[in-house]
This record gives sequence, C-alpha cells and structure tokens, in this order.
Amino acid sequence: MRPVIALLLGLAMVVGGCDKRAGTPEQAAPVEDGTVPDVPAANTAAVPEAAGKIDRSHKGEALPAYRFEDGAGKPVTLATFKGKPLLLNVWATWCAPCVREMPTLDALATKAGDTLSVVAVSQDLEPAKVQPFLTERGLKLVGYRDPKLQFTSGMGLNLPTTILYDAAGKEVWRVVGGMDWAGADAAKLIAEA
Repeated sequence: MRPVIALLLGLAMVVGGCDKRAGTPEQAAPVEDGTVPDVPAANTAAVPEAAGKIDRSHKGEALPAYRFEDGAGKPVTLATFKGKPLLLNVWATWCAPCVREMPTLDALATKAGDTLSVVAVSQDLEPAKVQPFLTERGLKLVGYRDPKLQFTSGMGLNLPTTILYDAAGKEVWRVVGGMDWAGADAAKLIAEA
C-alpha cells in the first residue's frame, strides 16, 4: 500500500509541479526515460532577483520534526541545525525553477559560512540521484533527501519553496518560487533572522 501512496504523491507533485506563475518559464518535460533534460548553464543567470512570492503567514511556527536523510543516507532532522538561522530549500532535480536557483543557493551557502545553515532537501522519488546531480554541477550543497515526501505532502509545499527559520527554530518567512539567493533582495530577507 505504501508504494501506491508514494506513487500517487509523486504523480500529484508532477501534475502540481513547480510553481508556475505567469511570467516564469515552464519546467522542462520529462523525456521517455523519465529524466528531465538539463537546464543549460546560461539559464542559471536568468533567475530573477525576487521572482518568488514572500509568505509571512506562518511566522512563528516551529521547525517540522520530519526525519530525512543526509548525503550518506543517515537520518537527520531540522532540529540538528538549531542555534543559528536556517534556510530550508525544498526542491527536486526535475523542477526547472529549482535547478535554476541551485547555483545561487550554493553561492549563498559558501558566502554565509557558519552564520547560516543552508539545507536543500530534495523531494525526488529516486533519492540516489540527488547527490550526483549536485556534484556533476560543481555544487557544494549536501544532497539531503526526503524519500517519504514529508515536506511537500505534510506542509503542502509547492516546488521550490524556501523557508527561513531563526536561531530558535521559529519560521520567519517562506518564499514560494525561484529566487536569486545570492542577490541583494535575498540578503535583506535573510537579515530578518
């Protein structure tokens, strides 16, 4: 029964897909083998500075207690990162806006160093593809994986969604849709933590 539920949730994610607001490019369609063609590197610069919609309606909510996997497949929770601000990005390798914003998220993680935890949790149904996907693109982000799709199904998130939590583990805001996380607008938002 669980595989059927996972399949149905996966199909719902594909149908609901990434955030598809007007003015944003459509995500690439999967080809016959189920993979999505790579987004050319030139398109990564096309991530608008503040394309995503800022949602403050969940301000003050605590970190979810979901268990997910680190790059080595070991269980981890978001509580592991408490003590400093946490930027949680929920994404998938098949989501074009997610893929376009990954280099800017990686740049933010590098620039922030120890002042901010940047945790990108994939919602891919094939978790083994996540870390190789990041590594092939030269990204240093850890390939955290959520094979049970808890973040999208439990929190009702579209992809990509990025949530900022303060050092105490309380939500500050969330951005639904792609964004340039290395840009000035993102820096102002992150300073709110």
